[in-house]
Amino acid sequence: MAQSQDKSAGTTALFEYVIRLADNALIISHRLQEWCAHAPELEEDIALANIGLDHLGQARALYAYAGKVEGKGRGEDDLAFLREERDYHNVLLAEQPNGDFGQTMMRQFLFDAFNLCFMEALTASSDEELAAIAAKSVKEVRYHLRHSTSWVIRLGDGTEESHKRMMDAIDALWMYTGELFEMDAVDSAMLDAGIGVDKAALKAAWEARVAEVFAEATLAKPEDGWMASGGREGRHTEHMGYILTELQYMQRAYPGMEW
Repeated sequence: MAQSQDKSAGTTALFEYVIRLADNALIISHRLQEWCAHAPELEEDIALANIGLDHLGQARALYAYAGKVEGKGRGEDDLAFLREERDYHNVLLAEQPNGDFGQTMMRQFLFDAFNLCFMEALTASSDEELAAIAAKSVKEVRYHLRHSTSWVIRLGDGTEESHKRMMDAIDALWMYTGELFEMDAVDSAMLDAGIGVDKAALKAAWEARVAEVFAEATLAKPEDGWMASGGREGRHTEHMGYILTELQYMQRAYPGMEW
């Protein structure tokens, strides 16, 4: 009986761990797709759409695996489109509004810098499926980070107006970065099992990369103050409801439809 309970708890923790990663990828993908036909230039329109599709591909692989782990017959569409807001466990940074182009690039850079560190570490997971998803994702995330870094530098060290907008973006988004490195019971259980990543240990590398890019972009890194969190527990900002209203419309209106 004890072994059965331990196995059930381990399965629940693994499902929760994978679903968090999938939700991060899905929500930031949706935010990037909102730029389609609205980016400042055609090349950037295509680039943002492709990066969004990379995240969507990662989300699909993770949702498919989460459904397999859960063992209740739920597939990608069920997990992506048919949960309530409190059942989504993405970090708050991913759901923040696009704002202007500079704010989108700052949000993407802060997330990309973390995501690359995380995915590189996850390739060493004892879970073969997660390790394989991470190995494929690393190749994509390296490009994502290169792209967002170039724009942060270009806009930060650009005109007086672009510099101001990038500083405004930092001020709006910095409070959501602390959650990226929080470790809770699920994270600890997966780390102890050799499956997950010690996110707290990634912070130094993330901070070093951010500091290096900000220095080149002539942007000031703010002091850490109060940090918003709760997204991974299903407590979201007001923006999440609007995202899901749009994201889930087709499946809610036409249940069971498939592309």
